[in-house]
Amino acid sequence: QVQLVESGGGLVQTGGSLRLSCAASGRTFGHHGWFRQAPGKEREFVAHISWSAGSTDYGDSVKGRFTIGRDNAMNTGYLQMNSLKPEDTAVYYCAMGCSGFGCRSSTEYWYWGQGTQVTVSS
Repeated sequence: QVQLVESGGGLVQTGGSLRLSCAASGRTFGHHGWFRQAPGKEREFVAHISWSAGSTDYGDSVKGRFTIGRDNAMNTGYLQMNSLKPEDTAVYYCAMGCSGFGCRSSTEYWYWGQGTQVTVSS
């Protein structure tokens, strides 16, 4: 059984940075992904990275500002968030799964973290 534990959320001012981490117990496979959900909105794809190949993909709203990474030795994924904006405020979830292509839908992921709040003040 895989468990994902997130850390690193918090409150930051516009233009600031935060780094989220997601530690996986057990094996890693497929893709490590990040999604976010703001109040009253649907869960939104943020980024993903292949655990094996390291290939990445980003949602349009974060491209150029966020960087996703992974440390295979530590079974840990990361999301470095720079130039944060108030519209980035949401609960951020890490996920693991999606062994195929695309991997932008939350339904393609099998395991989820508990979520961590990111709040960007204006």
